[in-house]
Amino acid sequence: MKGVIFNLVEDIVTEANGPDAWDDLLEAAGLEGAYTALGSYGDDQLFALVDAAASASKLPPDDVMRHIGRKSLRLMAQRFPEFFTLHTSVRTFLLTLNGVIHPEVRKLYPGAQTPHFDFSEEPGGAILMDYHSARTMCPMAEGLTLGAGDHFGETLAITQTQCKKHGADYCTLRIAVE
Repeated sequence: MKGVIFNLVEDIVTEANGPDAWDDLLEAAGLEGAYTALGSYGDDQLFALVDAAASASKLPPDDVMRHIGRKSLRLMAQRFPEFFTLHTSVRTFLLTLNGVIHPEVRKLYPGAQTPHFDFSEEPGGAILMDYHSARTMCPMAEGLTLGAGDHFGETLAITQTQCKKHGADYCTLRIAVE
């Protein structure tokens, strides 16, 4: 996993709880925490941070992961406005993940292993987003999508219709604009 993800988590933690909170979280997770944006780190380190934050906040790890995703989107929009300025809705933004955004991410962060998404639409307009990844980070994808809703001023209802954590081959998120 690229260090930029850890940098986002650090920014979220320090923004919400002050600069000492990041060091406290690293200690609780048993990590050193000198993360560089271009560095590569084990997924287990992110999961250790999530577990430590979940323990401290008394929230389920998936809720912490979802929160990280949601708050990360705002930071990404500030750092990479070019990914967002051409869009006015979650729908148009999401549809560029595979063809525009993830290829650019792989250019900026060589070696980044981005997920792949398949999209379809229900008759009522809801988007079905299939999340394909070796990682079980579907709550992060859900949080990032909610963050996109925040960014574009849309209220989203997201339900997960299937999950790799529960034996499915991939996760499917149903995304409806309310």
